[in-house]
Amino acid sequence: MKPILKLISMIAMAFVIVPSVVYFGGMISHDAVKWTALAGTVAWFATTPFWMGREIEVDADAVEI
Repeated sequence: MKPILKLISMIAMAFVIVPSVVYFGGMISHDAVKWTALAGTVAWFATTPFWMGREIEVDADAVEI
């Protein structure tokens, strides 16, 4: 499952970066960049937390019961 989520995250990041570069080259409109970047941002924030999480180790000396 994690490899699929990583792939979706990378594609979403491309949806944010590539349209900006293409717009700089004058090939697409500003509205297209805004909507594509918005979709990429939403997809990135929706998928990345599921694979980028980390395990927090509990130190037995720091825990009081």
